[in-house]
Amino acid sequence: MENQKSVIKVEKISKTYGAGESAVMAVKEASFEIFKGETVALLGPSGSGKTTLITMIGCITEPTGGKLFLDGKIIYDNGWKIHDTRQLRREKIGFIFQSHNLIPFLNVEENVTLVPIMNGLSDEIAKNKAKELLDYLGVGDKLHVKPSQLSGGQSQRVAIARSLANNPKIILADEPTAALDGERALSVMQLLKKLAKEQDVAIVVVTHDDRMIPLFDKIIRVNDGYITKE
Repeated sequence: MENQKSVIKVEKISKTYGAGESAVMAVKEASFEIFKGETVALLGPSGSGKTTLITMIGCITEPTGGKLFLDGKIIYDNGWKIHDTRQLRREKIGFIFQSHNLIPFLNVEENVTLVPIMNGLSDEIAKNKAKELLDYLGVGDKLHVKPSQLSGGQSQRVAIARSLANNPKIILADEPTAALDGERALSVMQLLKKLAKEQDVAIVVVTHDDRMIPLFDKIIRVNDGYITKE
């Protein structure tokens, strides 16, 4: 991929919590690149620094050192280089969480259209986009259903639709299959891989499930805050 620009690039990025003798270095000078269309695993045991790394890429956690580039632009270099990280997240990044994080008092359609409408898309266009995504993901018949009426697999598909609704360059997924049985977990990961190629989006998945390894284009192993293998 020499001629292709990376959509995520981190250079010696670090995160330290606390100070002095109680300081804990959660991520230690991590460096790697991820390209659009790639499905990448951040693989490692619990407490290894995977979630800290993904929240720094998602501009939720501020690093304490190194550089972060997203979609070819410098985002962090000894401080944020952009004025509004929330706007960046809304416009360029989709998130998928283990617990779905669907808003319980909104129906499925409202959950999926919320961010596009906040970004200025008209209600009509946002609803058409939501219907298209939900149909594609096999939950188009759940438009007006509340999250409490969905199964775990259906909730995760709605969460995936929501992550795609703002046409992101990057999707960050933190243990998206942890709450699913083996068959449903495999189905969700196959779906994410398909979406990465078809939507030309970089998908980064935090996982400790070795069974999923064959589905990824790239494996980034994290151990005790260090990138041990890419």
